[in-house]
Amino acid sequence: MKRSSAPPTPHPIDQGHPPDWAVEWGEDRYGVFASFEVEGVPQRLRWIPPGRFWMGSPEHEKGRWDDEGPRHLVELTEGFWLAETPCTQALWQAVMGENPSRFQSPQWPVEQVSWEDCHRFFEAVEEKEPRLKCRLPTEAEWEYACRAGTEGATWAGDLEILGANNAPLLDDIAWYGGNSGKGFDLEGGVDSSDWPEKQYDHTEAGTREVALKERNPWGLYDMLGNVFEWCSDWKEEYPSELQVNPAGSERGAHRVLRGGSWRSYAQSVRAASRYWSHPAARSDHLGVRLALGQGRGAPAAEPLGESGRAAGVRRARDEPEPPGAGADGGGGGEVALPQSGPRGFPRSRE
Repeated sequence: MKRSSAPPTPHPIDQGHPPDWAVEWGEDRYGVFASFEVEGVPQRLRWIPPGRFWMGSPEHEKGRWDDEGPRHLVELTEGFWLAETPCTQALWQAVMGENPSRFQSPQWPVEQVSWEDCHRFFEAVEEKEPRLKCRLPTEAEWEYACRAGTEGATWAGDLEILGANNAPLLDDIAWYGGNSGKGFDLEGGVDSSDWPEKQYDHTEAGTREVALKERNPWGLYDMLGNVFEWCSDWKEEYPSELQVNPAGSERGAHRVLRGGSWRSYAQSVRAASRYWSHPAARSDHLGVRLALGQGRGAPAAEPLGESGRAAGVRRARDEPEPPGAGADGGGGGEVALPQSGPRGFPRSRE
């Protein structure tokens, strides 16, 4: 597994002065951490140091989509805090007073949240704790943190894809279409009996409790799989030249989603894989991971359609339609979901 090197850089607690919002802090073999608490619910964050990395995928990477290139160098000149896990239902409930999730359990990731819902959540967090300036990570920040100094398809290495839902390396680090139904024990699981080429045989699947899989080298859990994570950027094509602190365009039509989900094909659960959807989209595979620190505020969203929301993520023109499509996306009505559930959720090629 190839890693990029970076010199040690100062971090927020190296002089013994933690952030004013921190209720605990320290340093372990993964790096620096600190936690905040809202209404008695804690959230640990990891300090992500500044640095350079190669964003996107090389042309020979298995499962690659064209929009993952050109691979280009990105420099992030400021460090930032990123939540150790996706936002849990417990934290969302404590802040918002409600739980929109389809698969309900306190330590499971919140889902069925739109990009716009996430910003309402951040505003509510700040009302309860004004020292917390939460935001979404940029797409570049997300991929940098996911890679954690590595350059392969995942932080654990490149994938051997044996079938649509079968990449053995993913089993230790991610919940995806091949394993998300193994031992699934919540009510209301999605019928996964007809999902093809699964790593494990299962008949019902859904999200899973956070932090059960191995963390990446910077201490982050579930950066791949479980739920897609919204990024702040509008979806756009990559440049070829060096980018410094890229934050995307001021306007657009679709917001970026990263990481793949419990419904995803193996090829979608890679550090470079890009998805996107309308900022009002809600579905049971869309979640959020919060960031603190440097970063641009959210650009304005396009006006909503007549329904006021959308659901699902658009499918790529070259992704085969799976059997059994058609399921409740958890948003404003019915939405066609791949194979009644997983993987390459609709990718747009507009």
